Parts: sequence; structure tokens; C-alpha cells
Amino acid sequence: MTLDPFMQAAIEEAEKGLAEGGIPIGSVLVHHGKIIGRGHNRRVQSGSPTLHGEMDALENAGRQPAKVYQESTLYTTLSPCAMCSGAILLYGIPKVVIGEHKTFLGEEELLVSRGVELDVVHNERCVELMDLFISASPELWNEDIGE
Repeated sequence: MTLDPFMQAAIEEAEKGLAEGGIPIGSVLVHHGKIIGRGHNRRVQSGSPTLHGEMDALENAGRQPAKVYQESTLYTTLSPCAMCSGAILLYGIPKVVIGEHKTFLGEEELLVSRGVELDVVHNERCVELMDLFISASPELWNEDIGE
């Protein structure tokens, strides 16, 4: 089975984050079959409390008309946290493709309850990246998820 090119792009972003010494979570925002924003978790690299992969992808997409968000799909390597789920709802993004939710189950119930379509693809590379990171840097992971 061939990997969806947009999930592959999100994985590449996660790998960039890991190579930079950060948390390996990546995301891309896709509008009409074209990536308009890509990003990865840069909390560590930027000293930011909010620069998660999804937020970085939205930031890098730049300011868009509401209609663009409402016609887009967000791809993310890990289930979105409460903050990122809030942004998804705020901008009316109708679909989110999630690489994995074994490592962290975000606010999927909230998203579904608000009409967002979720597709969890259970990607092995996404799980592997997180497992490797968490075992190597548990203190960073716990800081990021608030434990």
C-alpha cells in the first residue's frame, strides 16, 4: 500500500523536528490537493509554549479566507491536543487525517462531536518516531503534554 503523499509530507516535517532536537510531530494543511502550509513542533527549538506541529502548519499557511480553511484537510502525525483541536474548530477545518493516536489520544471526541471528519491511519512510522522520542526524552515529552 502506498502512503498518502500528504501524510508522507507530515512525517517528513516530524523527522525535521526530531533532527532539530525537537518533538517529532509534523503537520500539513492541504487545500484542493495542494499543500498550503507545513510545519512541525518547534516548542523546544523556539522556546514556544504554543508552536505545535498543527499550529506551525497553520502559521506557515498564512492568513487565509475562511472558505479556504473550510475546504481544507489537516494532516498530522499525532492526534491533536486541546489547543490544536481548538484551532481546527475555530477555523472550521472539516477533516483531519491522523497518523496515530496510540501514543497520545488528543481531543478526537470533541472534534467528532463538532462534525469534524477524522481518519486515523495508524501509520507505523508515526508511532516509531514518538516511541523513540519518548524513550530518549521522557522529560521533554512530559513537559509538552503537561504531566
